[in-house]
Parts: sequence; C-alpha cells; structure tokens
Amino acid sequence: MKKISILLTFAILLVLAACSPSAKFTIEGKVSGASDKIIYLEASKLQGLIPLDSMKLNAKGLFSFESEYPESPEYYRLRIDNKVINFSIDSTEVVKIQANYDTFSTDYSIEGSENGQRIKEITLKQMALQKDVDKLLEDLRKGKISNKSLQENLQKLFTAYKEDIKHNYIFIAPNTTAAYYALFPKINGFMLFDPLNNKEDLRAFAAVATSLNENYPHANRSKNLYNIVIKGMKNTRKPKVETLDVPQEKVNVTGLIDIELRDMQGKVRKLSDLKGKVVLLDFTIYQSPVSSAHVFALRDLYDKYAKNGFEIYQISLDADEHFWKTAIDNLPWICVRDGHGIYSNYATTYNVKEIPAYFLINKNNELVVRGDQVEDIERTLKTLL
Repeated sequence: MKKISILLTFAILLVLAACSPSAKFTIEGKVSGASDKIIYLEASKLQGLIPLDSMKLNAKGLFSFESEYPESPEYYRLRIDNKVINFSIDSTEVVKIQANYDTFSTDYSIEGSENGQRIKEITLKQMALQKDVDKLLEDLRKGKISNKSLQENLQKLFTAYKEDIKHNYIFIAPNTTAAYYALFPKINGFMLFDPLNNKEDLRAFAAVATSLNENYPHANRSKNLYNIVIKGMKNTRKPKVETLDVPQEKVNVTGLIDIELRDMQGKVRKLSDLKGKVVLLDFTIYQSPVSSAHVFALRDLYDKYAKNGFEIYQISLDADEHFWKTAIDNLPWICVRDGHGIYSNYATTYNVKEIPAYFLINKNNELVVRGDQVEDIERTLKTLL
C-alpha cells in the first residue's frame, strides 16, 4: 500500500511538472504619439529576426508582451514601422520601456535590462558614425573631396570608433550582453570588426568568446563565437609559405612584378596580359568597412574610362572565400583572390602596408605610381590614357 502511495505521488508530481508553465519574461511600457500604430516584438537570433508578437497601440500608447525566457542571454527588439529599439534579456523578468514615436530609436528610457542602457549607447554611437560616413560619401559624389581624402577620413573614423568600443564596452566587461552586441555593428552592410583578417579585432572577439564559453558553453552564440575565433586564429597566424621568386631581369623589362591568381571561375588571370591598357592594380579586403566606399569610387572610375582602355585588376586578401565571391558577383573588372590573405607574398613584394592599396600601371606594363603618392587618381589616370 505504501509503495502504491509513493508511485501515485510521483505520478501526480510528473503531471504537475508537465502542466506548469515555462518561465516567461515581460516587456511593457508606453509609446507616446503612436496611436493606431502596430508595435512588434521580435527576437534577434543568429539565424535572423523572428517575429514573436504584435499589438495595435491605443491613444494611451500602452503595450505589454510576454514570451518564453531564453536558456541563455538573448537579444530582442521592439519595432514600429522602421524604428527599432534593441535590448537583451539576461537576468530579469520584466523590462520597461518608455518612448515617443518621433524619437523611438534614439531617445527612450529602459528599466530592468541589465545591459539595455549600454546597448542603447552603442547603437547611438553606430548611428552617429553612419551619419559621418554618409556625409563623406556625399562629399565624394559632389567632388568636394578626393578618393584619397575619403579613405583617410574613413580610416580615422573607424579607428576612433573601434578603440572607443573595445576599451569602454568590450574589454571592460567581456561577460556582458552589451560586449557581445558591440562586436557586430555594420556600416553600409560591412562589419566594423574583422576577426578573420585583423589580429586586434580578433582579440576583442576572443575576450567575449572566452567569457561566454565559461558561463554558457552549450549556447549557440557561444559555439558560433568560438568558431569565429578559431577560424580567425588560423587565418591571422603567419603561414609558412615559400618566398615569391621574381627574376630580376623580368622586373627590369616589365617595370612591374607579374601576378598570377585565379578569379571566381577558377581561371588564372595574369597582370602582364593586360599590356596595352592602363591598369589600376588594387589590393583590398571586402570585409573591411572601408571597402564599400572604395568600391564605389572604383566603379565611378571604371564606368567613365573602361571604354578608353582602362582596366582594374583587384586582388582580394579576404580570409572568407565565400564572402569574397558574394561581394564581387556584380563587379565588371578583374577580381582575383590570394589565399594567403594578409600574408600575401604579392602584397609584401608590392610593399602594401595598409588596405586598400592601389597602383597605376601604364600601357607598357610599367608601374607608374602608387595610390599614396597621388592626390587625384582620376587626373593622373587621364594623363596615362
């Protein structure tokens, strides 16, 4: 009888456990000036945005959502139209947000999210950076600045931003959701931090990956970040490669060192085969945030002068071959990739110190000038054509 009683009690406990609701978190608050607008709660997962819930705001602008509590810290966002507020769920059950529709993404208060305020600060810094980048691109389009000036100013902006973020949000507290969030901002679709090609950026990723792995070793974000760091370590470790053998007489005759690399289709493309054209030899990394502006400037040159015998021979030093192939899919010039990445023998031979780097080659296959020696590349290009 006692045994039956114990079994019955155990069965009841199992039923109660099965019926008990899973842990929930609540996001609630008020949005002024948004009557009749639809507000959405979305999860920002590794695989992309996942809609969770939505509701129509009344005149008071009050809202409340409830969702399952994540097994490890996760990221969510509130959205009205194209206005977004990002936050994380890490150590609380209720998050409260107060905002106005007109300034929804920039001027809001958040309570209950341990890292919500820091995520807001990072977002605002990124928005300010994007605004500065857009201004430089507009100045380039209007002819107010040269391509060289654009590259220099972009590099200054990105360097200052990354130093601020790394020291004030990542290295200071790598175990927080704000630190993880800080790793992945994009400008014009390009990641600001490049752990696959940049050792300093890799250090920031490694710091957060170590903390995540200690606290949440089985979380998808932990595994993903760990894999990025491992790949970055392999790519930025200087490989043992043979020194490029360049016959001295060949350099003397052609005036440049020939390059033989494969394009996206696997075809070998030789730089010397372009004799008879004016060639811009360009070393770049497409995953760099500077890349979009650089490609824009090259596209402008190519569209203007390709019909006059101008060609671009662009060498990618990207570690990620798939990313490179995706990035160059619609580019009209010659695109090749050096699998040695930032340790390319060709880049070393051409004394490439920073990316992007470019050189002008005349119709006789003679190296005429490198990019950092010319203020106005278009003017110099015209004299060679």
